[in-house]
Amino acid sequence: MAEPRQSRTQRREAVSLDTPRESRRTLLSRPQVDPDAFGRASEAFARFMGTGRFLVYMTGFVAIWLAWNTFAPESAQFDPRSLNYTLLTLILSLQASYAAPLILLAQNRQDDRDRVLNEQDRARDERGLADTEYLTREVAALRIALRDVATRDFVRSELRSILEELAEEGTATASRDAKRKGGKKRKRAGEPGAGTPGPAAGSGPGPEVPTPEG
Repeated sequence: MAEPRQSRTQRREAVSLDTPRESRRTLLSRPQVDPDAFGRASEAFARFMGTGRFLVYMTGFVAIWLAWNTFAPESAQFDPRSLNYTLLTLILSLQASYAAPLILLAQNRQDDRDRVLNEQDRARDERGLADTEYLTREVAALRIALRDVATRDFVRSELRSILEELAEEGTATASRDAKRKGGKKRKRAGEPGAGTPGPAAGSGPGPEVPTPEG
């Protein structure tokens, strides 16, 4: 009898591990609550409880309650002073018991929101740091490249030096030309027979005329 029981348990374990469990229908359905809507409501309630308006409303409610159950006729009192305002105490304790979890829920949602915002801020800071490093490298590269680029002052100084060299070359060539012209004039003035008149035409012995003999 022990062997079939073991086999059945083994089969059940194998089935439970191999196949997913089927959803069982319950007699009483669980209430479906939207967590976002409930969280928004709890946050709104927590924000309202943290305002001065809630304190004023709560103080007025408690004052009216105490005044009515203290100075009103005993037949009209629903929470008499003789019972130490038992109903008011229960109401305030019930409010506190519900307010604390709602405030904690709102605080948890705010913590989750802050965590998401912190992650986004961290990612944004990382992107900003990466962009800053990239821009820094680009600016450094531009500075290195601008070292080889001619500036306005450098171009002006180069042009001035070139103009000065051209002017010096022009003066040198002019002086050389002047010297050459002066040398040629001197050579022409020192040539022999220059400026002396040659023999006149028709002067000197003329041709001999033969004479007849006898």
